[in-house]
Amino acid sequence: PFDGTGQGRPWPLLAGERAHYELAAGRREKTASLLAALEGSAGPGGLLPEQVWDGADLPERELRHGRPSGSAMPLVWAHSEHIKLLRSLRDGAVFDMPPQGVKRYIEDKTVSPFRTWRFNNKIRTMPEGKTLRVELLDPATVHWSTDNWATAHDSHTVENAFGIHLADLPAASLPEGSTLLFTFFWPGTGDWENVDFSVISGDQDGQ
Repeated sequence: PFDGTGQGRPWPLLAGERAHYELAAGRREKTASLLAALEGSAGPGGLLPEQVWDGADLPERELRHGRPSGSAMPLVWAHSEHIKLLRSLRDGAVFDMPPQGVKRYIEDKTVSPFRTWRFNNKIRTMPEGKTLRVELLDPATVHWSTDNWATAHDSHTVENAFGIHLADLPAASLPEGSTLLFTFFWPGTGDWENVDFSVISGDQDGQ
């Protein structure tokens, strides 16, 4: 009996998920091969297991390569994945793929107008034409400059529905190679960050 320890084995379910990816990429033969692998893992009565045995045959333990390993069977969501894959292969496309996402990102090739800066993601470069979005955990005034502090501007953060405090800095209009400098004033404590951060516009590596 299972005592809470051991090593996990391959999940046939994941072959079904990969098959949908291959179908979406236009590789129907690969999809059919993965479907065969998924169906080949079934136990008696066509039930799909959670895991299959990937080691050498151990007849004394009733473990055979590529066959159910004694894990949960049937794994119901593996069966739903199987049914969905059969339908998708018949249609020649992933039948439950939301059309809105396909249109927005594949057909229209919509991209984000922002590049995001956070304290745990301090980007130093960004593509030209993007707005720099600063995301903070506390409200702040972002003190910023595009001419090495010859002039300066203040942008106050706005809290979104997730409790993140945002400020969008107008870096989209900056010429390539320009440097945006900024620091923070924290009204909750009355303190300045006392560190200048910089982001260079026009470097595609910033994507």
